[in-house]
Parts: sequence; C-alpha cells; structure tokens
Amino acid sequence: MNLPLHFGLLGTLEAGLIALLVGLLVYALWHRLARALAWTAGHAIGWSCVIAVVVSAGIDAWKLFYMGMVRLESPLYARLFLSSIHDPNELGSRVVLEVAGALAGVALGWVVFSSRSGEKSASEP
Repeated sequence: MNLPLHFGLLGTLEAGLIALLVGLLVYALWHRLARALAWTAGHAIGWSCVIAVVVSAGIDAWKLFYMGMVRLESPLYARLFLSSIHDPNELGSRVVLEVAGALAGVALGWVVFSSRSGEKSASEP
C-alpha cells in the first residue's frame, strides 16, 4: 500500500484497518451505482470485493507472489528485492489481513447500507 506504517504486528493491523476502510468506501460507491442502475446487491458486493482487494492488497500480494516464483539466487538480487518491501518479515500476514480487512469492510458496508435501504422501503407503502 506504500504508506509509512509501523513494523511488525502493529503495522500489519494498521494495514488491515486501512483495507477495512477501503472496502467500506468502495462498497458505498458501488451501492450508489447499483441503485442508480437498478442492479442487484450481488453486483455491488462482488465488484466491491474485487476492487477493494486489488486496491488494498494488490502491491503486497504481487510482491509475495513474485518472491515465491522468481528464483532469487544471487544475494545482490535478493537484497535489492527485499529492500523494496516495507516489512519483509510480516509480508504474508500483512497480505492476509489486508484481504480479510477489505472483505470485512465490504461486508460491513453491506450491513450498514442494506439496513438503510430496508428502512426506506419498509416505510414507503
């Protein structure tokens, strides 16, 4: 996410919280778009999940994938690649919490915004 986060578990939790807020914001935008275009809630939830995960965990997930697939045989190349990662020791747990945070943010947005639209439709005859 390229933000100046703390190292260790605190930085991982911060990244997860930021991903939760990203998921909530993305679902709010997709909820409005889905209501304007008369789409079902499934479209808003699905696209919000995809976009929130890509935005919040995309760079870290790519670096985790790249580190697992590319053969870093030279100590120089390994050092150069690891220097581009904010906290290489916590990269895996940061990716997991970013994905979980983004999905939880979308779920939280669905609960908040679907209860609002349910109240409006229930009050109208």
